Amino acid sequence: MGRSALFCSFAFLISSLAPGFSGFAPLRAQPGAAWKDPSPHTVRFVPVDKDVELEVLDWGGTGMPLVLLAGGGDTAHVFDDFAPKLTAQNHVYGITRRGFGASGYAATDDPADRFGEDVLAVIDALGLKRPVLAGHSIAGAEMSWVASHHPERVAGLVYLDAGYPYAFDNGRGAGMAEFMKLQAPQPPGPGAADLASFAALQRYEERMNGFHFPEAELRAEREANADGSVGKDRDLPGGALLMKWIQQPQAYTKIPAPALFLFVNPHSLGRWVDGSSDPKIRKDAQSYSASLSALVEKQIEAVKQGLPGKRVVTIAGANHFVYLSNEAEALKQMRSFLSFLSGLPQNASPR
Repeated sequence: MGRSALFCSFAFLISSLAPGFSGFAPLRAQPGAAWKDPSPHTVRFVPVDKDVELEVLDWGGTGMPLVLLAGGGDTAHVFDDFAPKLTAQNHVYGITRRGFGASGYAATDDPADRFGEDVLAVIDALGLKRPVLAGHSIAGAEMSWVASHHPERVAGLVYLDAGYPYAFDNGRGAGMAEFMKLQAPQPPGPGAADLASFAALQRYEERMNGFHFPEAELRAEREANADGSVGKDRDLPGGALLMKWIQQPQAYTKIPAPALFLFVNPHSLGRWVDGSSDPKIRKDAQSYSASLSALVEKQIEAVKQGLPGKRVVTIAGANHFVYLSNEAEALKQMRSFLSFLSGLPQNASPR
């Protein structure tokens, strides 16, 4: 499973990409359709561009609207277990980025603008007034784009281990090129028994990393065989667009909206490293972790100094998917920040 091998690889800071992106088949009627997603959301498709509709999940809830944006390679279903725990305080939505999952796709020469405009198009279609955006990993770039270009459209931002140079870069933090040079040691891939079912694949993830992804997310990335076993990676076109996005970054030097930056440092490489008896794996993991921690700390300091007044919280020993590996702490920090935002005047000026 490519995703497991990339849990903490900052070489791309994209959580899971299939090996090829040559084809695209909408996932609204895939093999294994008899399986029903247990997450309590409704699904709708929102037009955002010519011949492009995005999958939007609605978990319901009351209060200020909260829109969840997945990391690169993921769909909104990655929040299937996390999102319902926020509905007591907020009305929670999730957007699947173009080119992934059930969302449509069209190429663009300017992915930074296009991805940001897609988010605004969904906000408009849903009739949301100044929602909070919460994004994981590369979604930090989308949030910074929206806040930089249209600060009046959002009430606040939550960066879930998403405050890296693609989201904020004033020249004082670690450069994206430095992160991309790092190569994390890779865990062993799933065997035949681990691919016997999606539940078996989730158990493999638990053994490797101590948490697992919602089944709907796994099904969005892997085909389901007729016998219920896990098939090959889906070929989706979004990866090529994300590559272009990374290669043509916009430098965001200001974040004109209230924001919570939730960083992870040091990052956990997973249970498989802790339980390994291979001295080379342990040595490589220690070297990688030391290099990564130094870069992350440099970026954290750049955010603190360059964005005074923003909330910056560091969680030690979590996975890059902090809202899954350390759900309770992520929820605590988000709820506190969302309560703060709900107490602000709705017409407060962005800052």
